[in-house]
Amino acid sequence: MEDVVITPLYAAALGIILLILSIRVVAVVRAKGGINYGDGGNADFTTVVRGQGNFIEYVPLILILIAFAEAGGTSATYIHAMGGALLVGRIIHPMGLTQAMGINPMRFIGTNLTWITLLASSVFVLMNQFG
Repeated sequence: MEDVVITPLYAAALGIILLILSIRVVAVVRAKGGINYGDGGNADFTTVVRGQGNFIEYVPLILILIAFAEAGGTSATYIHAMGGALLVGRIIHPMGLTQAMGINPMRFIGTNLTWITLLASSVFVLMNQFG
């Protein structure tokens, strides 16, 4: 079993992104909208709340998988590639959410980077276990 030294760097950076998304929820939805729970049915508030929620739905499991892949001996190059892809995806996804409705390249790319990282990290963990 290898030491997990790379994944924490990405976890810290992603933690800062979550803090920023959380501040947006408090500042925009809670303070400006006077809404204590949910989004109050306001589409603009829904976007901000869902941006944070989407982050929370994906990032913890993917970070765990990347850490397992790292501990299992996956090369540092692949760990950085997965961590970097997740980081970029999670930065641009909420930016895409705030754009006009319809097809949005930033949201599309952010989602796909997240899904690719989820798949890749899962495959690396399985390869380390059974390969």
